[in-house]
Amino acid sequence: MDGKQHAHHDHDRQERPTRTRRPRRWRHRLAHLLTPHSHEAGDKVDAAMETSREGMRTLWISLVVLGVTTVVQAVIVALSGSVALLGDTVHNAADALTAVPLGIAFLLGRRPANRRYTYGYGRAEDLAGVLIVATIAASAVLAAWTAVDRLLNPRDVTHLWAVSGAALAGFVGNEWVARFRIRTGRRIGSAALVADGLHARTDGFTSLAVLLGAGGAALGWRAADPVVGLLITLAILLVLRDAAREVYRRLMDSVDPAFVATAHAALRGVDGVLGTGQVRMRWIGHALRAEADIVVDARLTVVEAHRIAVAAEHALIHAVPRLTAATVHTDHTPVEDDPHAVLHHHTSAGRRTAPTPAPSTSN
Repeated sequence: MDGKQHAHHDHDRQERPTRTRRPRRWRHRLAHLLTPHSHEAGDKVDAAMETSREGMRTLWISLVVLGVTTVVQAVIVALSGSVALLGDTVHNAADALTAVPLGIAFLLGRRPANRRYTYGYGRAEDLAGVLIVATIAASAVLAAWTAVDRLLNPRDVTHLWAVSGAALAGFVGNEWVARFRIRTGRRIGSAALVADGLHARTDGFTSLAVLLGAGGAALGWRAADPVVGLLITLAILLVLRDAAREVYRRLMDSVDPAFVATAHAALRGVDGVLGTGQVRMRWIGHALRAEADIVVDARLTVVEAHRIAVAAEHALIHAVPRLTAATVHTDHTPVEDDPHAVLHHHTSAGRRTAPTPAPSTSN
């Protein structure tokens, strides 16, 4: 029999009554009964699709808002010749177009796992995040090139009031989109959508910078417009750093350490768990998956150990936000022979850390 107890979280077996030795567990059981939820595989897929639909709604709405803003600004750029407003308009257009790869990623993420892509297609969001970072970098290069060209070849800016109005409209539209994307991205766990929201926020602040350029031009300083264009480039580079860091962490399977601490605490609160070993988590799209080691009594039967593993997965899903599934491996208390001895000659990267017994609760 394989030592791993893969907790697939079968609902029929999960709801089987078990003995409770700790009085405080009644609170969890009461909350479990009063809270509508399900852990069936079909329900998990439905939940994942619902978050994708929410992400798609956010993208469509923000695309319309940014599209209208971009068109208004483009018309005023053609009339005024403002290079600062041109840089802001190009950045807005690029920000609106990033909805396309991200929308494709959300659609791909709905596809079920198969034998080739055993974890599904959630990583498509990370690829979309890379494209978003590349788009931000390209817009920074274009804004810098346009500003330098205007410094070398000065040109008067006209229709200053229109430029100011377009800049203000750009700020309002982008800040609204930024808040909408970031809020949705954090709620559904999408790093790519959060990065896209940061992109929109930078557009909003650069739109305000265009106002400074228009004010300088009104005072007769011809270099004000291209200088502000260079400042916009610096602002874009700052958001590029933040977005790249967000996407890089997701690509490297980074998770909030607080999630790991929460997982350990949840596992040790399960009846029958005597200690915990490694707990690993990774993002697959905007959902978390986990692998965990627990220690149980060596005298338990396979059925009893599996029941504890299922309860452990149940506890993890309730305790860790955005966690949809976990694989729980059961180790047992020490016996004469080390069951992992056959693995010791393999690389250290594949070894399990020694499980840590939980503190005793007996008096």
